[in-house]
Amino acid sequence: MFRFKIQERPSTNSPRVRYLDRVRAVLFKSQFICRDMLWIKRLIAGLIGFVLFLSLSGLPILAQNDAGSQFPLTQPQQQEPIDPPESPETPLPARELNDPKKFEAFVDDIMYEQVSKARIPGAVISVVKDGKLFFAKGYGYANVDKKIPVVADKTLFRVASLSKLFTSTAAMQLYEQGKLDLHADVNKYLTDFQIDNPFPEPVTAARMMTHTDGTTKRRIHIAARTETEMMPLGDYLAKYMPPVIWQPGELYSYSSHSIALLGYLVEKISGTPFVEYIDKNIFQPLNMNRSTFLQPPPPELADDLAVGYQYQSGQLKPVPYLYLNIAPSAAMSATATDMANFMIAHLLLDRFENSRILEEDTVRLMHEQHFTHHPKLPGTGYSFRERLENNMRMIGHLGSLRGYSSSLTLMPDQNIGIFIATNSFTGVSSEFLTPFLDTYFPVAKKPAPPKTISLTEEQLNQFTGTYWDLEYPHHTLAKVSAPFEHLNIKKDGKGALVVSSPSLFFLTSPSKIRLLPVEPLLFKRSDDDAYTAFGAVDGKIAFAFNPVWPKIGAYEKVHWYETTWMQLGIIAFCTIVFLLASIIWTIRPLIRRFRGKSFLPNGRHNTAWAIAGLVGTLNLVFIVGLPLSLWIIGLWKLVYGVPAVVVALLCLPLISAFVTVGLLVFTVLAWTSRSWSFWGRSLYSIVTIAAVIFIPVLNYWNLLGFKF
Repeated sequence: MFRFKIQERPSTNSPRVRYLDRVRAVLFKSQFICRDMLWIKRLIAGLIGFVLFLSLSGLPILAQNDAGSQFPLTQPQQQEPIDPPESPETPLPARELNDPKKFEAFVDDIMYEQVSKARIPGAVISVVKDGKLFFAKGYGYANVDKKIPVVADKTLFRVASLSKLFTSTAAMQLYEQGKLDLHADVNKYLTDFQIDNPFPEPVTAARMMTHTDGTTKRRIHIAARTETEMMPLGDYLAKYMPPVIWQPGELYSYSSHSIALLGYLVEKISGTPFVEYIDKNIFQPLNMNRSTFLQPPPPELADDLAVGYQYQSGQLKPVPYLYLNIAPSAAMSATATDMANFMIAHLLLDRFENSRILEEDTVRLMHEQHFTHHPKLPGTGYSFRERLENNMRMIGHLGSLRGYSSSLTLMPDQNIGIFIATNSFTGVSSEFLTPFLDTYFPVAKKPAPPKTISLTEEQLNQFTGTYWDLEYPHHTLAKVSAPFEHLNIKKDGKGALVVSSPSLFFLTSPSKIRLLPVEPLLFKRSDDDAYTAFGAVDGKIAFAFNPVWPKIGAYEKVHWYETTWMQLGIIAFCTIVFLLASIIWTIRPLIRRFRGKSFLPNGRHNTAWAIAGLVGTLNLVFIVGLPLSLWIIGLWKLVYGVPAVVVALLCLPLISAFVTVGLLVFTVLAWTSRSWSFWGRSLYSIVTIAAVIFIPVLNYWNLLGFKF
């Protein structure tokens, strides 16, 4: 195996960070502009996409920001990349951040434009500087129908994954008290269940806070429809904790369940329910009186919670409140001014007025970089992820929940913190942060680019191939989201590599990122100052680190038979054969009747084709029924669990696999019997081959059985 230390290094060229919001605009516009595209491309994309669902269970929205079917917990920075704008050769003169009125005018220009352009119902921002609240203001509506405006010190927003910062802070309090060993096996603290870890390296609290514990995402069962349906945290994790699939400590794989488990450790070790612990030990000392992990918020706060919206069919529509079973990872609601208190505490090394929730050394430990795939790449501290831009190191986190987006950014050296939240899925935080940095902290002089090296064609060939983002569910039927989060890396014929996303899934021509070699396993992006690194296993390239996004991330190189087009080809072949078998089974008796023969002949031929027709029909019903049922029900509702109709449909491949044994038997008999014509036995053999191939394909995508 291999081992890497972490250090996250986003691009120091500020326009690079505009990826997120320009991407959001492209994806949104694609809903309306697609009619101007070539109809052939749309037709092919639609047909192939539907065929892909045979094994991919119709979940492309797991990787795209589709307003109508977006899964609740997503990463807003993982969207289709587009070419960044050219940066100005001469930076703007720096402004002093000392006049709240002038700063308000600067913020208004950006926020009002975003509220209008991106159809954001409401937004809020708070900025702290030198240990004090410098600026806070709300924009738009917390409730569109009732015309309730957003008020910075009154309106609550669901801050989603920013909750992780509070859970990790709570864990560090227990570490400080000597009750939690950050580097001990977490199974030491678990009594009701154990983490199944097949590797020698343990799952530890430190690795959970850096998302290097070896687990990955789970999208099914993470939420409940009502408060009463929510599962106790311990019971939920005992049943649905994702398995450890990577050696702990070696790869970054974002997992909300890691921090949910950390929150459970806080609960177990302290002997206090998690929600109560956070309220008593963090919210109260920081005067965060309008913040809560309760779902829904308590009555005195519930009416002030901003309604979450999605833009669908030309209008803003409210989304249902999600009762999250992984509360420590994403359930927090807070006002912008309360979040300002939290930022002040961390910037002042956890001093807030007369309260201290951590010692200075503990806060520094949280903020330090603890993992990176390569020294030139961005890394992560304990839940605080690094971002380097305009020659400054920033730390923070992004949050995204169905109907909400949020971000928290700390600039420790400048003693500045920025919190932004909206009640819709957006990337407005980046749209604000980049001009903010360019205006108040411009780069006077860009560093000299590193020298490139020459690699042979054979050396470049090692890096080419298809790579999948590690952050997908590996053990449930939601694995079908993996192909929608993949990249292709090819040679450009000029000694460099090119990273691209397949246009099949994006209906717009995706941008290409050129990578220039500067070290044997390190490349620099040609359009900015960011880097991409590669990792090898047993001498072969197996991983690409930060090939596109300005955040820590890893992609795994897949085998040729796992590539999307290979899988599509196999599935398309099986589909055509199953359709043919079903038709033959249906019309064969009619043809015999037309020829004046008996309608239902006796003998092996009839039984054999009945079995072939049954297998083909079962598989076709599954192929059509599964995506259709999920489309009618709503794909995003898988967060509540798998509906009964889907469970019933999952029975069909099991029955088909069992009946396929009969196909094998009759195929052998067909080739040993003289009663079969050559073309008859050949056609029957093709049906058998398709049925046999379809079994491992379904199993690979976790569609054979009840894997959810």
